[in-house]
Amino acid sequence: MSLKEQISAEMKQAMRDKDTHKLGTIRLLMAAMKQKEVDERIEITDAHIIAIVEKMIKQRKDSIAQFQLAAREDLVANETQEMKVLELYLPAQLSEEEVMTAVQNAVAESGATGPQDMGKVISLLKPLLAGKADMGKVSGLVKAALQK
Repeated sequence: MSLKEQISAEMKQAMRDKDTHKLGTIRLLMAAMKQKEVDERIEITDAHIIAIVEKMIKQRKDSIAQFQLAAREDLVANETQEMKVLELYLPAQLSEEEVMTAVQNAVAESGATGPQDMGKVISLLKPLLAGKADMGKVSGLVKAALQK
């Protein structure tokens, strides 16, 4: 079952369960998926869906930070719930050790010698870790590994 089919099935189940919050979040995701298909005239794949979900989660994290500054706990709770629903569609996250091993392997494979080679290392890691690790944290780990 593709990720798109899974999301569609879960939307139908949320309708049956009358889970309005989950249904609303899934509808936002479905709209973003449809928008990508229409804009780029492509058939959306699981990789595209994962990228969309990651983008939506990042938006939620940014919103949560802003709402916390404004002391709007009601909106923080809403965004947190949406983020939890979206996280269901990401692949299993890698552990810190697995990410560090991948970073070390990529540094060795690319022959990187310093921070100027960060792009080479990231380009090797992105296909391996997309959706499985926070690329912002991966970037920090790569930078730390290259400064040694």
